[in-house]
Amino acid sequence: MKIRVLGSAAGGGFPQWNCNCSNCAGFRNGTLRARARTQSSIAVAGGPGSSWALVNASPDITAQLAANPVLQPGRAVRDSALAAIVLVDGQVDHTTGLYMLRESVRPWPLWCTDSSYADLTRGNPVLQVLSYYCGVNRQRIGLDGEEFVVDGVPHVRWRALPVGSKPAPYSPNRESPVPGDNIALMITDEVTGRAALYAPGLGAMDEPVWRSMQSAACVLVDGTFWTDDEMIRLGVSHKRARDIGHLPQSGPDGMLAWLERLPRSIRKILIHVNNTNPILDEDSAERAELTRRAVEVAWDGMEIAL
Repeated sequence: MKIRVLGSAAGGGFPQWNCNCSNCAGFRNGTLRARARTQSSIAVAGGPGSSWALVNASPDITAQLAANPVLQPGRAVRDSALAAIVLVDGQVDHTTGLYMLRESVRPWPLWCTDSSYADLTRGNPVLQVLSYYCGVNRQRIGLDGEEFVVDGVPHVRWRALPVGSKPAPYSPNRESPVPGDNIALMITDEVTGRAALYAPGLGAMDEPVWRSMQSAACVLVDGTFWTDDEMIRLGVSHKRARDIGHLPQSGPDGMLAWLERLPRSIRKILIHVNNTNPILDEDSAERAELTRRAVEVAWDGMEIAL
C-alpha cells in the first residue's frame, strides 16, 4: 500500500494568499527556510497497477494532480487514476475540490458519513450542484467499526473512527457536534497487515483513537497549531485551537505528549499544518524539538509505503 501526500497544509495553504504573519511574509521574501504547501489531501493505492482513492478533495486539487503524474496515466482521451473519493468531514478545505472534478466521465463513488452527506446536500450543497455534471454515487461510511473496501483500490481495508472535532460552520451541528461530523481513517494493507491512521482534524484524544494509534505502523495526525492560543497571539483570530476542533502540539495534553507515549517503531507525521505554525520554519526551535522527538512534518509529494 502507498500513501501519497498531495497537500499537507491546513485551510488556506502556505503561504496563505492574504496572510502577512512571520511565516508567510518570510517565505515570500526569502528569509524563511520552508516549503510551500497546498491544502490537506492524500491519495491511497493498493499496490502496483492499483488505482488510487483520493482522501479529501482540496481546493488545490488541480494543482495537486498536475504535480503527481502518477494520478494521470493517460490511457484514454479522458482519464484518471482516481477510482473514488473518501471524505473525513464536510469542511470547505476538504470538499471544494469536488467542483474541480466535475468533468469526470462517470459519477464519482463518494464515501462519506451520514452527517457529512447532510452538510454537503444542505448547508453547502456541492453534491446537488455535481448532479448537473458528472454526479456522485454516494457510499455510506458507517460508525460501527465495520471495515469497508473501495472498488479499484485492491488489498486495502478502511475503517472509520469518530473523532472529537468541529463540523463546518454551515453545519447545524457546529456548536453541538455528533459522531460522524469528523472521522479518522484506519487504512490497512491486507498483504502486509500494516496500517496507517489518518486524522487531519483531531480536537481531543479518546480511547478508540488512542488504541488505533498504538496499533498502527504510521500515524498522520493533526498538526494544525503549535499552541492553543496561536492565532490569538498573532492577532488573526479570537479563537483558540481547541475552539475550532484542533488539538495543539504543545502543552501537557497536546499532540506531542501523546505521540511521545507511542513506541518509537511507529512513524509519527504531523499533517494539516496551519500557515501560522512555527514548525513550518525548518530553522525554528519548534522544528528542532520535533526532530528530537522523531516526529516528522508532512510535505507535498511525501510518499509512505506500508
